[in-house]
Amino acid sequence: MRPDDSSRAPDGFVDEVNDFIAFLDLERGLSRHTSAAYRRDLDQCARWLTAARKRHRWRDVEADDLAGWVHALSDAGQAAASVARKLAALRTFFRHLLRERKREDDPSSLLLGARRARRLPGTLTTAEIERLMAAPVGGDALALRDRALLEVLYSSGLRVSELAGLTVANLDLEQGFLRVFGKGAKERLVPLGRRAAAALRRYLEAGRPRLVRSGRTGDVVFLSERGGPLSRVTLWLLVRRHAQRAGITRPVKPHMLRHSFATHLLAGGADLRSIQEMLGHANLGTTEIYTAVAANRLVDEHARFHPRGRALRARNLGTRKTP
Repeated sequence: MRPDDSSRAPDGFVDEVNDFIAFLDLERGLSRHTSAAYRRDLDQCARWLTAARKRHRWRDVEADDLAGWVHALSDAGQAAASVARKLAALRTFFRHLLRERKREDDPSSLLLGARRARRLPGTLTTAEIERLMAAPVGGDALALRDRALLEVLYSSGLRVSELAGLTVANLDLEQGFLRVFGKGAKERLVPLGRRAAAALRRYLEAGRPRLVRSGRTGDVVFLSERGGPLSRVTLWLLVRRHAQRAGITRPVKPHMLRHSFATHLLAGGADLRSIQEMLGHANLGTTEIYTAVAANRLVDEHARFHPRGRALRARNLGTRKTP
């Protein structure tokens, strides 16, 4: 039987799903988009369990039932990445039921579905970072603003939403720290590098006052030309525009500066747990992906510069060494 993707879950499954979604929204602070994706996946699973396995409550579901749904997804032509995402939703949901004592076991733990390999995040080289930081030219208010926001993004590894919500009260330029409220409204202190602090101070003294508009401007640090807070879309466009000016041909998004921040810190010898704390990751496993990025970069550098690495690379490219 093909999985149905058209409507809400049958009544016997609804209460637990609603409780789980409320937990995601209130306790973990996930975005509305992410919560909606969890609900769709669980509703789809519940409909299949009712129609194909005659299950009517989550407490009656067994591992074989869940395995049947996963196989049905694959048989229906679902992409491997999509199946992996749905399987992850199931695992998270059943762990929640276990914590809430609505089940005494976790049938999803017995599923053997392969977890999707994590894509390594894209990063910029230090040379590209230098060009990007130098892209906003001039001494007008917008140039001072853009130089400061690029420096802060790279120096502190902030998410774009955290940068957009940064307020003047969150700054401690004397001590070199930012007070950041991340996912789930969790507060953390993030160091601010000297260059970023200097660029931010120049913007606050000579740029931001020229963007302030009476009645429109609050305490937000980075302002638009109209004096209001910069939106995340505008920040994304600004980063892309300055990357193009810097001659960086690949697409650059604000999150790439966050990835570059973490990867360059790790390459410089920073402790992984310190990077986790600065990024605001709840789990160290999320931060560990940067070790793979750093390792890949080392392999590339070895292939480029080591004499035997260059020879191997030349053979792989099908070129001949001159005698």
